[in-house]
Amino acid sequence: MSLKINFNEIKKLLPQAYPFILVDRIEDYEENNSIICLKNISGNEWMIPGHFPDQAIFPGVLIIEGIAQAGILLFQLSRGQVHTKDQAKNNHKSAFLLSSVKAKFIKQVNPGDQLFYHCSVIKMTSNAVIMEGIAKINDSEIAAKAELLFCVT
Repeated sequence: MSLKINFNEIKKLLPQAYPFILVDRIEDYEENNSIICLKNISGNEWMIPGHFPDQAIFPGVLIIEGIAQAGILLFQLSRGQVHTKDQAKNNHKSAFLLSSVKAKFIKQVNPGDQLFYHCSVIKMTSNAVIMEGIAKINDSEIAAKAELLFCVT
C-alpha cells in the first residue's frame, strides 16, 4: 500500500523525541511486512559539526537508530497505532527495547544525502519484531545493513 506519512504524524508514533527523531517521512508501507522511510541529511544537523570537524559524516550509530525507528513505525502501523488529532492527546507511547543488533557499515553518509531505510519483517509477534534493514544513500547505494531484534516493554 502506498502510504505517505509526514513528520508530525511520525512524532506521534515514535517513543523518541527531538533531537532523536531520525525519520522525516514514510514513503511506502506494507502491513506486517515492510516499510520504506526517508531521512534527509543536512549539514545543519546537531551532530554534524562534531562528527568530524574536517570531514562531515553522519554517524553510523544514528544510521542504525534510523533503521530501528523505521522498524518501530512498521510495528506501530501494523498494530493499528495511527492516531487522529483527538487520540494523540491521550497517546500512551510504548517503550521499545532494542535487544540485539547485527550491523555492517558499507559506505559513509554525508550532508546532502538522503537516506532511505528499507525494513522487512523476519518475524513479528504481538510484542516483538525481528527485522532486517538496509540504509540506502539516495535510494541506490547501500550505506549499512542491520538485523535488529526489539520488543515492547
